[in-house]
Amino acid sequence: MTSTFLPDRRTGPGAAAPPPPAAGADRGRARRRAVHWLTAVGFQIPALILFMVLVLLPILFALYAAFFRWGGFGMPSDYIGTENFSRLFADPVFLGDLWRCLLLVVLSLALQLPFALAMAVLLNQRMRGRAVYRMLFFAPYVLSEAITGVLFSMIFAPGDGLADQVLGSIGLGGVGGEWFADPSMVMATLFLVMTWKYFGFHMMLYLAGLQSIPKELNEAALIDGANAWQRLRSVTLPLLAPTLRISVFLSVIGAIQLFDLVWVITQGGPDHHSETMAVTLFQFGFKRYQVGYASAISVVMFGISLVFALAYQRFVLRRDLQGATTTMRGGGT
Repeated sequence: MTSTFLPDRRTGPGAAAPPPPAAGADRGRARRRAVHWLTAVGFQIPALILFMVLVLLPILFALYAAFFRWGGFGMPSDYIGTENFSRLFADPVFLGDLWRCLLLVVLSLALQLPFALAMAVLLNQRMRGRAVYRMLFFAPYVLSEAITGVLFSMIFAPGDGLADQVLGSIGLGGVGGEWFADPSMVMATLFLVMTWKYFGFHMMLYLAGLQSIPKELNEAALIDGANAWQRLRSVTLPLLAPTLRISVFLSVIGAIQLFDLVWVITQGGPDHHSETMAVTLFQFGFKRYQVGYASAISVVMFGISLVFALAYQRFVLRRDLQGATTTMRGGGT
């Protein structure tokens, strides 16, 4: 009996050996990664284009225009080097803007934010009508700055305004006066308006942070005999620290860029005593058509904001992110 052996096609002479399964799997994974990467890039391209057109290009053009004497028409051509910046830091009005910005930052950190924190702690307790109080305190933030400015211009109108009438009815008529026209009172009055307008926003931030703190921690501290101040200092504030730092960051950036509220109420008066950097920029750029000089102001404002933001990211945000990463790793082990 004879047997016939047929050649194996997989191993016969001249037959191409198929690729190993591992190589095919690697190519498939590489192909999927490439598709995922191209998909991610495709979704990011529209946002990157908008960022370049609406953010990056205006910043670069403002930096370019700051080295020219330019009225805003045509392209800048009268190159003057750093003359705009030299003029800027020799201008007492702009130096006053820097001082007023620093004053607003200090007042916000020392008065506005602690007041918002105190109201948040109070409204985080169980009490009747706390939802109504939260809504009432947050409502001013919803109003536009223009409406707020017009409203308080009428409230603090000299003589017949609501503020003077209320003070006169309780025998304090001499306390009032020209709230926004008196150089010694205008910044204090503006800060009062700013506090009314913005403290509700910070209060809601603090409320969100307070409600994320586990109640068991305060209950354990209470069982250990800690009083209300000790629980606030040793439990609440340390756990609320990331929210506090975000609130400080937003408050400082807001003070640097403050414009519309001041413009509607005082337009920087009287005699520049309430002027901010943004108001000075607007005055020179859109009233006097010195756009090159206004561009130098915008570059300085951008530089101050950038330095503060980088310092915040370097010394504050990175610590919060490292703490969150450590917590996640500890929870996963």
